[in-house]
Amino acid sequence: MSDPLAAGLKDQFREIEARLAAAQDPAGREEVKREIIALFKRVDGALTELGQLKDGIRGLVERYKQMTSAVSPAPNGPAPAPQFTGARPAAQADHLGASTFIEKGWSLISLGDHAGAIQALEKALALSPGEVQALSLLGWARMLHQDYDEALATFSKVLMKEPANALARINVGYICLKKRIFGEAIEHLAKAIRLDNDRKATLYAHYYLGLVYLEREMYEDAQNFFGKTLALGPNLIEAYYDMGRAQWFSGDKDGARRTWVQGHKANKFNPWAKRCQEMLDLVAAGGEIPRSLPS
Repeated sequence: MSDPLAAGLKDQFREIEARLAAAQDPAGREEVKREIIALFKRVDGALTELGQLKDGIRGLVERYKQMTSAVSPAPNGPAPAPQFTGARPAAQADHLGASTFIEKGWSLISLGDHAGAIQALEKALALSPGEVQALSLLGWARMLHQDYDEALATFSKVLMKEPANALARINVGYICLKKRIFGEAIEHLAKAIRLDNDRKATLYAHYYLGLVYLEREMYEDAQNFFGKTLALGPNLIEAYYDMGRAQWFSGDKDGARRTWVQGHKANKFNPWAKRCQEMLDLVAAGGEIPRSLPS
C-alpha cells in the first residue's frame, strides 16, 4: 500500500501480529488484546471519516459536471455523445470485490476520467467476467474516450446478453454515425425506437437518426426526426441547431432562422443555444453553414 495512512495502519497490524505470536503469558496476551481493540477502533474511525469524505467527493463530482456542462462547444464541433446518466451502482460486499471497481468506474466516468474508468472496469471484469453492468459502463467509458472499435465490441457483448438494452443500442448507433457506417446506425437506432423501453434512448434514437439523414443529405427525413426529437424532448437544444441546418440546406432559410431563434430562446445559457445564436450571426455575416459533422 502506497497511501501513508494505510501503510502506517498495516505496519501497526504487523507489529501487533508479531507480539501476539510471541506472547507466552496471560498478561502479555491481555496487553496485545488492548492493542488489537485500539487498532480496530482506529481503523473503524478512519473508515467512517473516509466514507464521509467519499460522499463529499461525490458532491464535488456533481458540481464539476454542472460547471462543465455550461462550457460552449466549438462552432463546428462533433455531435454530442449520449448524456451519461443513471443510478450509481451499489457497492456490494461480494467476495471478489468487483462491485467496488464498478462503482469506481461509474464515478470516474461522471468525473470525465474515461481512461481511469476503463482501467477500473477492466479490473471488475477480470474479477467477474461477463458482468453486464461492468460491460455496459466499460462501453460508455470507451465510447467517451473515442475508442470506438473497442466500444463497439463491448456493446456487442452487452446486446448478446440483453438484446432489449435500448441504451446500448443507441450508443452503438452513435458510434456507427461517428464512423459513418450509416446502414448499421439506422438499424440499431430504429430498433431502439421500436423497443421504446427507455425514454432517453428513444429520444436520442430520433435525434441520431436525424443526424444520419442530415449527413446523407436527405433533409426532409432529417427534419422529420428532429421534429419528433423536439416533441419528445424540447430541452434537447442541439436538436434546434441541427433542425436549422436541415432546413437551411433544404432551401428553407427563413425556417432555419426561426428555428435557431427558438433554440437560443429555449435556454440562453445552454451551450447549444449559444451555438444557435452563432449560426444566426454567421448567416447574417454571409458565412457558410457547416454541412457535415467532423469525425
